[in-house]
Amino acid sequence: MSETIDALLYDMLDWLARGAQPYADVMDAWRTSCPRLTIWEDAVERGLVEHCRIDRTAMVQITAQGRAFLASR
Repeated sequence: MSETIDALLYDMLDWLARGAQPYADVMDAWRTSCPRLTIWEDAVERGLVEHCRIDRTAMVQITAQGRAFLASR
């Protein structure tokens, strides 16, 4: 399952590497109720993404660790 999660993490991080995205959009796209596919939770736990505020809007952006994860693939 780790390969599946890593592949999905790569997809999410590749999307975020193009620019910060609104938190609501990230939740719509990546939050799941499936206990086996915890992509959002894994990304946060691993420090690959972070919450931020841009112009008073809740956003999500990739971290340096997230960029290193992308580069390692």
